[in-house]
Amino acid sequence: MKVVPASAMHRGIHSMQAESALCYCGVDAGLTVTNARRFVPGTRHCIQPDVKPTIVIPKARTRHSRGDRTKIPCQLIPGLPDDLAIACLVRVPRIHHRTLRVVCKRWYRLLAGNFFYSQRKALGMAEEWIYVIKRDRDGHISWHAFDPRYQQWQPLPPVPLEYCEALGFGCAVLSGCHLYLFGGKDPAKGSMRRVVYYSARTNKWHRAPDMNRRRHFFGCCVINNCLYVAGGECEGVQRSLRSAEVYDPNKNRWSYIADMSTAMVPFIGVVYHGRWFLKGLGSHRQVMSEVYVPATDNWSPVLDGMVSGWRNPSAIFNGQLYALDCPDGCKLRVYDGAADSWHRSVDSRTHLGNSRALEAAALLPLGGRLCIIRNNMSITMVDVANSEDAARRGALWDTIAGKGLFKTFVTNLWSNIAGRNRLKSHIVHCQVLQA
Repeated sequence: MKVVPASAMHRGIHSMQAESALCYCGVDAGLTVTNARRFVPGTRHCIQPDVKPTIVIPKARTRHSRGDRTKIPCQLIPGLPDDLAIACLVRVPRIHHRTLRVVCKRWYRLLAGNFFYSQRKALGMAEEWIYVIKRDRDGHISWHAFDPRYQQWQPLPPVPLEYCEALGFGCAVLSGCHLYLFGGKDPAKGSMRRVVYYSARTNKWHRAPDMNRRRHFFGCCVINNCLYVAGGECEGVQRSLRSAEVYDPNKNRWSYIADMSTAMVPFIGVVYHGRWFLKGLGSHRQVMSEVYVPATDNWSPVLDGMVSGWRNPSAIFNGQLYALDCPDGCKLRVYDGAADSWHRSVDSRTHLGNSRALEAAALLPLGGRLCIIRNNMSITMVDVANSEDAARRGALWDTIAGKGLFKTFVTNLWSNIAGRNRLKSHIVHCQVLQA
């Protein structure tokens, strides 16, 4: 590494300069002193985030020391230029970020900003966690985060008070790192327009603009990073709703879109090939389905092979629509658009049981595989993208969180004998957030 002359130090040059903004992405994970000089040649300043507080060090105590102070920039990591310090910090696993935030104010501001996580994403360091929202036997809402890398459940701040006992509220993810809770029915106050969101980057809850219409048990989806809601119920003469609206985070406001063809209380929905499909119960409790096209802002009834054989949970993965083919999620089906029919895609050939605790509650894409989450918090990964290779390696079905799986037979037996096959808790929503 190049040695800075003493004369340069006297001229005020205290640290080496980076070549450009690309130095963050160019630093190798195994950086050593030997190959570090090519990333910090000392020609131009590197673009830095807005985290430049200063510490004030007073001079020696003299008669004029009160008004004569010298400001020295505080480094993120003492002895390292900030560009190299950030290159080190972005490589710290996400499980330790909560600890990094309490080291100092400058680290807290760095980890709370978009710059830090944009660098992690650019370097392929961003990690996906599973966030599970549960309702217990008494109706109270709690939530948990699972780190697939270390296979550990992580603590989270409590949900806002208005959602501690809410029913029929929506849940969606915008920008990959913001989890929104919206609408729902408060047991005491009725239907709500309230909207809150949790940021995986700051680990805090925030308020967002309220919806235009009070509603609960409605359908929701995300298209082009905009949040759509439709249908549902509300107190009043006309309980079932036809209205629909959209939230644009860039404009930070809700806007009405075209009404549905008929009032509906959706119980399943998916975005497939840019269109939003909803399936639910009409005003007279009949099963019906509609599709919304954002480009034309138009709703229309739909009756085809996809909707008729469509079951929940379901998910889109690599452009294909997958759905669970059994209650415990041990079989998967895939929709064939050309034949307009469903066929079995992957079978684990192992049945876990009919217990409600083992019932699959969610199907999500995660890390290039499909993730099945059950009510007992057990999680199974299915490698549908490379099903043939994975089957040969015996890794097609991989359980990464096996809580409750080994007590299934005994638990089910005693529950049936004692008549206590009541579900202690169940999953209401499940999402994946990236940071």
